[in-house]
Amino acid sequence: MRSKAEKPSENLLDELQAALSHGTVARRVETLRRVTDLFVGNAVDYSDDHIRVFDDVFECLIEQIETSARALLADRLAPIAAAPPKIIRTLAIDEVIEVAGPVLTKSERLDEATLIEIARTRGQAHLKAISLRRVLSEALTDVLVTRGNEDVVQSTVSNPGARLSEEGLSDLVTRAERDDDLATCIGLRPNLPRHHYLKLVAKASMSVRRKLEAAHPELAEEVSNVVQEAAQRVRAAATTRQTEMARALVKSLHEDGRLTEFQIATFAEQGKFDETNAGLAALAGVAVETAETMMVESRTEGVMILAKVAGMQWSSVRAIIAMREKLSGGSPADMLALRDTYEALRSSTAQQVLRFQRMQSATPAA
Repeated sequence: MRSKAEKPSENLLDELQAALSHGTVARRVETLRRVTDLFVGNAVDYSDDHIRVFDDVFECLIEQIETSARALLADRLAPIAAAPPKIIRTLAIDEVIEVAGPVLTKSERLDEATLIEIARTRGQAHLKAISLRRVLSEALTDVLVTRGNEDVVQSTVSNPGARLSEEGLSDLVTRAERDDDLATCIGLRPNLPRHHYLKLVAKASMSVRRKLEAAHPELAEEVSNVVQEAAQRVRAAATTRQTEMARALVKSLHEDGRLTEFQIATFAEQGKFDETNAGLAALAGVAVETAETMMVESRTEGVMILAKVAGMQWSSVRAIIAMREKLSGGSPADMLALRDTYEALRSSTAQQVLRFQRMQSATPAA
């Protein structure tokens, strides 16, 4: 049976009282070490009341002690799930990253509100430490990718335990157009929604093409073909189980004669990219890959061409365009101008453009 796990010994209590009342800094540091040893050695056995006592003692002992001692305390308490919460918060908000870092990265005692507060007010080193936590909520990652520098953002995106919001992902994919390293980090994330992946690949491939063509203008055509083929291979490999299920559902509806313009508009209003894309492809009579290419383009002409070939009314087209804007995080489109453009677009013209699109997709590069 343990004799000293329930409370500090009489000698330690005397030493603690002396250190707090008139002890030197060195004595306070030594007392802090002994109290820390006592807590760490029996942390799982202490009651909430005992932890509160330790909390008060730690708070008193760290006053006016050197940074290295505070950093050592933070390093020892950070991995302990039952660590005293007040001292953990005190260490986490410390301006010195050597003190705050271990707690920000490892401590499960820090609550969401405290982490968000620190992420909003502290510097990049503190944000980087937070980005390395085992789990990051959407609210926390939103702050990290908004305030963080390039290193913080890449660290956050590379963290498999980080949950990224739809809005945050849209912003990141847009930023990745100018940052190949960030594009790679995003592209390697598990379970990245397909519409984000497709937009990312399309933008990144164009960025790579521009760089390679500028470096080797004599190989511009060859480089362009290689990049395009690579993007197509990556896109094919990125087909997820969710995408396959969506395409199978739409195929079944189409074969049974139940795939209507209204159904596709409903998919779009629900934000279901895969179902909307597959349905639009089916009614327009094109491959889903061809429709995807036109759907993820930054401009809306591709969508309107597909919709015109499919014989859709403007109300359905508007729903699809609105879905694209919401998923991509783009600026609101001028729907009145787009409506006029769509109404003026002839079906024969749309058919001709689509035939040219299919020819480009099917014909190997010379």
